[in-house]
Amino acid sequence: MSLKAFQYAESFALQMDGQDPLRGFRDCFFIPEQNGKPVVYLCGNSLGLQPKQVGEYIQKELDTWAHLGVEGHFQGENPWVYYRKRSKHTLASLLGACEEEVVAMNQLSTNLHLLMVSFYRPQPGRYKILTESGAFPSDQYIFESQTRFHGYDPHDAILEVAPRPGEHILETSDILDALDRHSSELALVVMSGVQYYTGQRFDMRHIAAAARQKGIPVGFDLAHAVGNVPLSLHDWGVDFATWCSYKYLNSGPGNVSGVFVHQRHAKSFDLPRFAGWWGYDELTRFEMKKGFKPMPGADGWLLSNDNVLGLAALQASLDLFLEAGLENLTKKSEQLTGYLEFLLHQVTNGKNILEVITPKDPASRGAQLSVFVHKGGKGLYDKISASGIVCDWRNPNVIRIAPAPLYNSYEDIYKFAVALDRALAASD
Repeated sequence: MSLKAFQYAESFALQMDGQDPLRGFRDCFFIPEQNGKPVVYLCGNSLGLQPKQVGEYIQKELDTWAHLGVEGHFQGENPWVYYRKRSKHTLASLLGACEEEVVAMNQLSTNLHLLMVSFYRPQPGRYKILTESGAFPSDQYIFESQTRFHGYDPHDAILEVAPRPGEHILETSDILDALDRHSSELALVVMSGVQYYTGQRFDMRHIAAAARQKGIPVGFDLAHAVGNVPLSLHDWGVDFATWCSYKYLNSGPGNVSGVFVHQRHAKSFDLPRFAGWWGYDELTRFEMKKGFKPMPGADGWLLSNDNVLGLAALQASLDLFLEAGLENLTKKSEQLTGYLEFLLHQVTNGKNILEVITPKDPASRGAQLSVFVHKGGKGLYDKISASGIVCDWRNPNVIRIAPAPLYNSYEDIYKFAVALDRALAASD
């Protein structure tokens, strides 16, 4: 549907919701309340809502624990020793990967460190990391500490590609140009899949292809991409990736992360890595022998036994993704975000108050619009929040709005526009 077909009218929003084949999934989530009324929750890019079946999934494992104790590792409906394998099918689908290329484990920052142990192998003259300017702080700290660990100055070893003067998003051509110009110095290319601040979806396919052509390992932080935008990590030739599961994947605060390691590294057992018991060949793991023998595929990067209760919460959401279908969710996401973009233009009516800094092309964004507020941004955000809208403020001047297709409706987008309209009027 083109922007011209949208209408700033409650009747239109309700009509769109009535025609939405995914509308029933909203009832699968708890919607928080404010002053006794459901909020308009547009913050799935920070923390996804709780699926109602999470309690059931966790309770099942609590019951197993209660009735079987330690024997739950090998008995029961889902033996814990293999529990991570439940998530592989849907994760592989969401990431465009083979099942052996993905595994749920740890947290994102831990995983990025572990993966950089394997794929950031600097040497004299070729030790630099190429990334985007303004990467999420945890990634910046990881790059700094990794370069220092290898004896390099982060100010020299980290190359950041920034938007052109006066612009907010990165041109793919500028990224590829920087990669080409510095290729002889680069030991690693690692970027976000979707930039947390601007909401820009990077052209991972072309970035990965360019890096691979130069023989440079390439990885992505997919915290804001997984469960949000279509991914084809295997076909794109990405070496590694990691993500968190508590944003668009709705697994709960601080819950389990995951890693992708391309199939070509599946049996690269001599690739440096930090080892742990659960990454050891599971057929002989309990022989307790010295000498690390990693499992093939991404599982060879495991350290500790599975966080069963966390994985149960994740599985509750993954099963909803599997039922809804990623293609259907992507289509609705584009429609919701497009409707939000239309209403922002309607509300501001050409006034230079707000500026959408997320790319207009649906192929270059996901379920997020970042709105740059030219004046009085925090006050405007506070007014919107007080009216029952949950979105997100990012210093110094951006409001992030993220309509998640599993549980957000067109009516949610309309209500946000009305709240924004009133807040702007009150600010005049």
